[in-house]
Amino acid sequence: MSDNEGCCCCAMINTAETGVIERYGKFVRLADPGCVCVCWPIEEVSGIVSLRLQQLNISCETKTKDNVFVTVHVSVQYQVIKTKIYEAHYVLTNHKNQMTAYIYDVLRSAICGLTLDGTFEAKEEISTQLKDHLKNVMDSYGYTILQTLVTDIAPDSRVRDAMNEINSSKRYKEAAYQRAEGEKVVKVKRAEAEAESMYLSGVGVARSRKAIVDGLRDSIVEFSSNVSGTTAKDAMDLLVLTQYFDTLHDIGQVPGTKAVFLANNDNPFRSGIMEANGV
Repeated sequence: MSDNEGCCCCAMINTAETGVIERYGKFVRLADPGCVCVCWPIEEVSGIVSLRLQQLNISCETKTKDNVFVTVHVSVQYQVIKTKIYEAHYVLTNHKNQMTAYIYDVLRSAICGLTLDGTFEAKEEISTQLKDHLKNVMDSYGYTILQTLVTDIAPDSRVRDAMNEINSSKRYKEAAYQRAEGEKVVKVKRAEAEAESMYLSGVGVARSRKAIVDGLRDSIVEFSSNVSGTTAKDAMDLLVLTQYFDTLHDIGQVPGTKAVFLANNDNPFRSGIMEANGV
Protein backbone atom coordinates (compact mmCIF):
# COMPACT_ATOMS: atom_id res chain seq x y z
CA MET A 1 0.00 0.00 0.00
CA SER A 2 1.46 3.37 -1.04
CA ASP A 3 1.34 6.63 0.91
CA ASN A 4 -1.40 7.89 -1.42
CA GLU A 5 -3.80 5.06 -0.69
CA GLY A 6 -6.49 5.86 1.92
CA CYS A 7 -9.47 8.10 2.47
CA CYS A 8 -9.39 11.75 3.40
CA CYS A 9 -10.85 12.45 6.83
CA CYS A 10 -11.39 15.69 8.68
CA ALA A 11 -10.59 16.34 12.35
CA MET A 12 -11.50 19.38 14.44
CA ILE A 13 -8.90 21.11 16.57
CA ASN A 14 -10.35 23.53 19.12
CA THR A 15 -9.03 27.00 19.89
CA ALA A 16 -6.04 27.09 22.27
CA GLU A 17 -5.17 23.51 21.30
CA THR A 18 -2.70 21.94 18.92
CA GLY A 19 -3.09 18.58 17.21
CA VAL A 20 -0.23 16.11 16.80
CA ILE A 21 -0.33 14.29 13.44
CA GLU A 22 1.42 10.95 12.96
CA ARG A 23 1.94 8.88 9.82
CA TYR A 24 2.48 5.18 10.33
CA GLY A 25 3.03 5.98 14.01
CA LYS A 26 5.71 8.57 13.31
CA PHE A 27 5.36 12.26 14.03
CA VAL A 28 5.00 14.35 10.89
CA ARG A 29 3.50 17.71 11.77
CA LEU A 30 1.44 19.86 14.16
CA ALA A 31 -2.09 20.95 13.36
CA ASP A 32 -3.37 24.40 14.23
CA PRO A 33 -6.93 25.02 15.48
CA GLY A 34 -9.66 24.48 12.90
CA CYS A 35 -10.43 21.73 10.38
CA VAL A 36 -7.53 19.36 9.74
CA CYS A 37 -7.46 16.86 6.88
CA VAL A 38 -5.72 13.53 7.42
CA CYS A 39 -5.39 10.56 5.12
CA TRP A 40 -6.75 7.76 7.22
CA PRO A 41 -5.55 5.13 8.07
CA ILE A 42 -2.13 6.29 6.98
CA GLU A 43 -2.32 9.40 9.12
CA GLU A 44 -4.07 10.08 12.36
CA VAL A 45 -4.35 12.71 15.08
CA SER A 46 -2.44 10.96 17.82
CA GLY A 47 -3.12 13.57 20.46
CA ILE A 48 -4.32 17.02 21.39
CA VAL A 49 -2.06 19.33 23.37
CA SER A 50 -3.83 22.10 25.27
CA LEU A 51 -2.19 25.52 25.35
CA ARG A 52 -4.50 26.80 28.07
CA LEU A 53 -3.32 27.73 31.55
CA GLN A 54 -3.62 24.63 33.74
CA GLN A 55 -3.55 24.17 37.49
CA LEU A 56 -2.37 21.24 39.56
CA ASN A 57 -3.51 21.01 43.20
CA ILE A 58 -1.36 18.92 45.52
CA SER A 59 -1.66 18.02 49.21
CA CYS A 60 1.57 16.84 50.81
CA GLU A 61 1.92 15.53 54.37
CA THR A 62 5.33 16.07 55.91
CA LYS A 63 7.05 16.64 59.25
CA THR A 64 8.63 19.82 60.57
CA LYS A 65 11.89 20.19 62.47
CA ASP A 66 10.06 20.10 65.81
CA ASN A 67 8.33 16.78 64.89
CA VAL A 68 4.91 18.19 64.00
CA PHE A 69 3.10 16.59 61.06
CA VAL A 70 1.51 19.13 58.73
CA THR A 71 -0.43 18.90 55.48
CA VAL A 72 0.73 21.45 52.92
CA HIS A 73 -1.66 22.40 50.13
CA VAL A 74 0.01 23.67 46.95
CA SER A 75 -1.42 24.98 43.68
CA VAL A 76 0.86 25.02 40.62
CA GLN A 77 -0.17 26.98 37.52
CA TYR A 78 1.60 25.89 34.35
CA GLN A 79 1.32 26.01 30.58
CA VAL A 80 2.73 24.22 27.54
CA ILE A 81 5.46 26.15 25.70
CA LYS A 82 4.34 26.71 22.10
CA THR A 83 7.78 26.04 20.71
CA LYS A 84 8.08 22.77 22.68
CA ILE A 85 4.79 21.05 21.94
CA TYR A 86 6.67 17.99 20.65
CA GLU A 87 8.47 17.54 24.00
CA ALA A 88 5.26 18.13 25.98
CA HIS A 89 3.48 15.39 24.06
CA TYR A 90 6.19 12.76 23.65
CA VAL A 91 8.74 13.08 26.44
CA LEU A 92 6.49 12.51 29.47
CA THR A 93 3.83 9.85 29.76
CA ASN A 94 2.07 11.70 32.59
CA HIS A 95 3.34 15.19 33.31
CA LYS A 96 1.11 15.63 36.40
CA ASN A 97 2.64 12.64 38.15
CA GLN A 98 6.10 13.93 37.30
CA MET A 99 5.37 17.39 38.73
CA THR A 100 3.77 15.86 41.82
CA ALA A 101 6.94 13.89 42.54
CA TYR A 102 9.09 17.01 42.26
CA ILE A 103 6.68 19.00 44.46
CA TYR A 104 6.82 16.34 47.18
CA ASP A 105 10.61 16.31 47.05
CA VAL A 106 10.96 20.10 47.35
CA LEU A 107 8.35 20.48 50.10
CA ARG A 108 9.74 17.72 52.29
CA SER A 109 13.33 18.90 51.94
CA ALA A 110 12.37 22.52 52.71
CA ILE A 111 9.96 21.98 55.61
CA CYS A 112 12.02 19.37 57.46
CA GLY A 113 14.53 22.11 58.32
CA LEU A 114 11.89 24.51 59.68
CA THR A 115 9.87 24.57 62.88
CA LEU A 116 6.09 24.81 62.73
CA ASP A 117 6.12 28.56 63.34
CA GLY A 118 8.97 28.96 60.87
CA THR A 119 6.98 27.07 58.24
CA PHE A 120 4.09 29.51 58.52
CA GLU A 121 6.48 32.44 58.30
CA ALA A 122 8.36 31.02 55.28
CA LYS A 123 5.38 30.41 52.98
CA GLU A 124 6.64 32.90 50.40
CA GLU A 125 10.17 31.47 50.49
CA ILE A 126 8.84 27.93 50.03
CA SER A 127 6.69 29.04 47.08
CA THR A 128 9.65 30.76 45.42
CA GLN A 129 11.93 27.77 45.96
CA LEU A 130 9.29 25.41 44.57
CA LYS A 131 8.67 27.60 41.51
CA ASP A 132 12.36 27.93 40.65
CA HIS A 133 12.97 24.20 40.96
CA LEU A 134 9.94 23.18 38.89
CA LYS A 135 10.69 25.79 36.25
CA ASN A 136 14.21 24.51 35.73
CA VAL A 137 13.11 20.89 35.54
CA MET A 138 9.87 21.14 33.55
CA ASP A 139 11.27 23.50 30.92
CA SER A 140 13.09 20.61 29.23
CA TYR A 141 9.77 18.73 29.09
CA GLY A 142 7.98 21.57 27.29
CA TYR A 143 6.19 23.15 30.27
CA THR A 144 6.64 26.57 31.84
CA ILE A 145 5.71 27.20 35.48
CA LEU A 146 3.82 30.47 35.84
CA GLN A 147 3.08 30.45 39.56
CA THR A 148 3.25 28.23 42.62
CA LEU A 149 1.13 29.01 45.65
CA VAL A 150 1.29 27.48 49.12
CA THR A 151 -2.42 27.93 49.79
CA ASP A 152 -2.60 26.34 53.24
CA ILE A 153 -0.51 24.74 55.97
CA ALA A 154 -2.69 22.57 58.18
CA PRO A 155 -1.19 20.91 61.27
CA ASP A 156 -2.97 18.20 63.23
CA SER A 157 -6.19 19.33 64.94
CA ARG A 158 -4.70 18.74 68.40
CA VAL A 159 -1.71 20.90 67.49
CA ARG A 160 -4.04 23.66 66.23
CA ASP A 161 -6.00 23.54 69.49
CA ALA A 162 -2.76 23.78 71.48
CA MET A 163 -1.58 26.74 69.37
CA ASN A 164 -4.91 28.50 69.87
CA GLU A 165 -4.65 27.91 73.62
CA ILE A 166 -1.15 29.38 73.65
CA ASN A 167 -2.28 32.44 71.73
CA SER A 168 -5.27 32.87 74.05
CA SER A 169 -3.00 32.70 77.10
CA LYS A 170 -0.71 35.32 75.57
CA ARG A 171 -3.67 37.59 74.86
CA TYR A 172 -4.99 37.17 78.43
CA LYS A 173 -1.54 37.93 79.80
CA GLU A 174 -1.21 41.03 77.64
CA ALA A 175 -4.70 42.18 78.65
CA ALA A 176 -3.90 41.70 82.34
CA TYR A 177 -0.64 43.61 81.91
CA GLN A 178 -2.37 46.50 80.16
CA ARG A 179 -5.11 46.56 82.81
CA ALA A 180 -2.49 46.65 85.58
CA GLU A 181 -0.64 49.43 83.79
CA GLY A 182 -3.87 51.40 83.59
CA GLU A 183 -4.56 50.93 87.29
CA LYS A 184 -0.97 51.94 88.04
CA VAL A 185 -1.36 55.15 86.08
CA VAL A 186 -4.62 55.93 87.89
CA LYS A 187 -3.05 55.35 91.31
CA VAL A 188 0.04 57.38 90.46
CA LYS A 189 -2.07 60.26 89.21
CA ARG A 190 -4.31 60.04 92.27
CA ALA A 191 -1.25 60.07 94.58
CA GLU A 192 0.20 63.02 92.68
CA ALA A 193 -3.11 64.85 92.98
CA GLU A 194 -3.28 64.12 96.72
CA ALA A 195 0.33 65.28 97.20
CA GLU A 196 -0.40 68.46 95.27
CA SER A 197 -3.58 68.98 97.30
CA MET A 198 -1.73 68.50 100.61
CA TYR A 199 1.01 70.84 99.46
CA LEU A 200 -1.47 73.53 98.54
CA SER A 201 -3.34 72.93 101.79
CA GLY A 202 -0.10 73.32 103.74
CA VAL A 203 0.67 76.50 101.86
CA GLY A 204 -2.78 77.77 102.72
CA VAL A 205 -2.43 76.90 106.43
CA ALA A 206 1.01 78.54 106.56
CA ARG A 207 -0.34 81.68 104.96
CA SER A 208 -3.32 81.68 107.32
CA ARG A 209 -1.09 81.34 110.36
CA LYS A 210 1.23 84.02 109.07
CA ALA A 211 -1.75 86.31 108.61
CA ILE A 212 -2.91 85.56 112.18
CA VAL A 213 0.56 86.24 113.55
CA ASP A 214 0.81 89.47 111.55
CA GLY A 215 -2.62 90.52 112.79
CA LEU A 216 -1.73 89.80 116.41
CA ARG A 217 1.52 91.70 116.10
CA ASP A 218 -0.22 94.70 114.59
CA SER A 219 -2.92 94.57 117.28
CA ILE A 220 -0.34 94.42 120.08
CA VAL A 221 1.67 97.28 118.60
CA GLU A 222 -1.46 99.38 118.10
CA PHE A 223 -2.79 98.62 121.61
CA SER A 224 0.56 99.46 123.24
CA SER A 225 0.83 102.72 121.35
CA ASN A 226 -2.75 103.87 122.01
CA VAL A 227 -2.98 102.96 125.72
CA SER A 228 -0.32 104.58 127.83
CA GLY A 229 1.35 102.64 130.58
CA THR A 230 0.72 99.20 129.01
CA THR A 231 3.23 96.68 127.83
CA ALA A 232 3.19 93.95 125.23
CA LYS A 233 2.50 91.37 127.95
CA ASP A 234 -0.64 93.21 128.96
CA ALA A 235 -1.85 93.11 125.37
CA MET A 236 -1.12 89.36 125.12
CA ASP A 237 -3.02 88.68 128.32
CA LEU A 238 -5.98 90.59 126.97
CA LEU A 239 -5.90 88.57 123.71
CA VAL A 240 -5.69 85.28 125.61
CA LEU A 241 -8.66 86.30 127.74
CA THR A 242 -10.63 87.24 124.64
CA GLN A 243 -9.89 83.86 123.06
CA TYR A 244 -10.92 82.17 126.29
CA PHE A 245 -14.34 83.78 126.19
CA ASP A 246 -14.67 82.99 122.48
CA THR A 247 -13.97 79.33 123.26
CA LEU A 248 -16.65 79.29 125.98
CA HIS A 249 -19.07 80.83 123.53
CA ASP A 250 -18.36 78.19 120.87
CA ILE A 251 -18.74 75.36 123.39
CA GLY A 252 -22.09 76.70 124.47
CA GLN A 253 -23.36 76.85 120.89
CA VAL A 254 -23.14 73.05 120.42
CA PRO A 255 -26.15 71.12 121.87
CA GLY A 256 -25.29 68.36 124.34
CA THR A 257 -21.72 69.49 124.83
CA LYS A 258 -20.22 68.65 128.20
CA ALA A 259 -17.19 70.54 129.48
CA VAL A 260 -15.15 70.07 132.66
CA PHE A 261 -13.39 73.16 134.00
CA LEU A 262 -10.36 72.51 136.18
CA ALA A 263 -8.51 74.88 138.44
CA ASN A 264 -4.95 76.08 137.98
CA ASN A 265 -1.81 74.00 138.32
CA ASP A 266 -1.93 74.14 142.14
CA ASN A 267 -5.02 71.91 142.22
CA PRO A 268 -3.86 68.31 143.02
CA PHE A 269 -6.89 66.80 141.24
CA ARG A 270 -5.98 68.48 137.97
CA SER A 271 -2.32 67.56 138.38
CA GLY A 272 -3.26 63.90 138.91
CA ILE A 273 -5.33 63.82 135.71
CA MET A 274 -2.54 65.42 133.70
CA GLU A 275 0.02 62.95 135.11
CA ALA A 276 -2.28 60.01 134.32
CA ASN A 277 -2.68 61.17 130.73
CA GLY A 278 1.07 61.53 130.39
CA VAL A 279 1.77 57.92 131.45
